[in-house]
Amino acid sequence: MKTIIHNAEIINEGKQFLGYVIIDNDIISKVGEGTPLQANIDECNDIIDAQGMLLLPGAIDDQVHFREPGLTHKADIASESQAAVAGGVTSFMDMPNTKPATTTVELLEQKYDIAAQVSCANYSFYAGATNDNMAELRQVDFSRVCGVKVFMGSSTGNMLVDNKDTLRSIFSEIPSIVAIHSEDEAIINRNKAYYSKRFGNDLPVYFHPLIRSAEACYVSTARAVELANECGTRLHVLHISSAREMELLDNKPLSEKKITAEVCVHHLWFTDNDYAQKGNRIKCNPAVKTHADREALRNALKNGLIDVVATDHAPHLLSEKQGGCLTAASGMPLVQYSLVAMLEMARKGIFTYEIVIDKMCHAPATLYRINKRGFIREGYYADLVLVNQNASYTVEAKDIKSKCAWSPFEGERLHHKVQTTFVNGNKVYDNGIINTDIRGERLSFTI
Repeated sequence: MKTIIHNAEIINEGKQFLGYVIIDNDIISKVGEGTPLQANIDECNDIIDAQGMLLLPGAIDDQVHFREPGLTHKADIASESQAAVAGGVTSFMDMPNTKPATTTVELLEQKYDIAAQVSCANYSFYAGATNDNMAELRQVDFSRVCGVKVFMGSSTGNMLVDNKDTLRSIFSEIPSIVAIHSEDEAIINRNKAYYSKRFGNDLPVYFHPLIRSAEACYVSTARAVELANECGTRLHVLHISSAREMELLDNKPLSEKKITAEVCVHHLWFTDNDYAQKGNRIKCNPAVKTHADREALRNALKNGLIDVVATDHAPHLLSEKQGGCLTAASGMPLVQYSLVAMLEMARKGIFTYEIVIDKMCHAPATLYRINKRGFIREGYYADLVLVNQNASYTVEAKDIKSKCAWSPFEGERLHHKVQTTFVNGNKVYDNGIINTDIRGERLSFTI
């Protein structure tokens, strides 16, 4: 089976050009600028005229919570992988705080078995660290597993790692990415006690960034960076959210870094001013913070301090998002609208298209050393996305693919829309329709 996509505006590896791509089964066999030869067209079974559309590498989301096993009343790998491909995300890396938590090799492989049966997108799963599972982590094959997740601050699921000896062992021995949730638990508990004593336990959501404060983020990240420098760790700081944390990062080329950082779409889009309208819908850990924090994150993405954009896609039912900031669940579903939201920010001049594609497609592949994905290159897997750049629509609940059936982007006006998504050369999403028979593949990594 051969497919040609031509007349597309291709954005790839810092260039934007009119060109074409030929897909031979699951592999990109040719990338060309300009108009293809008629012979190129004649040899193809499927001919797609992409005039006026952007052709992009599939986005790679290095942080999602698809909730399976154990929390499938609000999300599962099948439903959320469908949301992913509807949003142009062709590969995902899922977190271990499920029920049971993915803290053994056996439980890890069980998740891979589920994904092989139901996932529309390519997939990988983190091994979860605890205070006492170092023996299990030593058995993980990191050529087939994206990394180890360490919660240095508690979040959804009780996986806090606070034993100093355990942390040093993880940081010293793991040959792959050590990805951290970085918030200082003592500072959070101190803030919680302070505000509860002053204002009671029914605190509105705008207290959330005061409790899970910028200080809590900075102290934890500083501690992790210091330990990583001592141990030579491939440390990746997830969902970085405060301006001061930028002091701990450097803007060397990604290929030269051992300490890297991710920012999530919601921390680039929302500020604490949005709590008044969005309420608990934008409650997450770490918290959405100030306008100044958001501007620092945007600038850090542009100047190379921050390396990757992801979602921390974390669905909850709206019923679980009710209550005050001490009781409402933290997290939001984002994977379906992450790419188009970033492209919207590019449209407004906040970023360039090239930066968006670098941080959502190229950089995750480079950082995690994913084999043959993340770029539009001959010989690479055909994970591709066609985007209508001239759309105009409002995000509505009826269009949401996530099982929880809501989005913090509801009501937002967007001007980019995913038209078609290819996973390993298969047209898995096209004009609103998902081919649920398509299956993604397990990601592999170079250690």
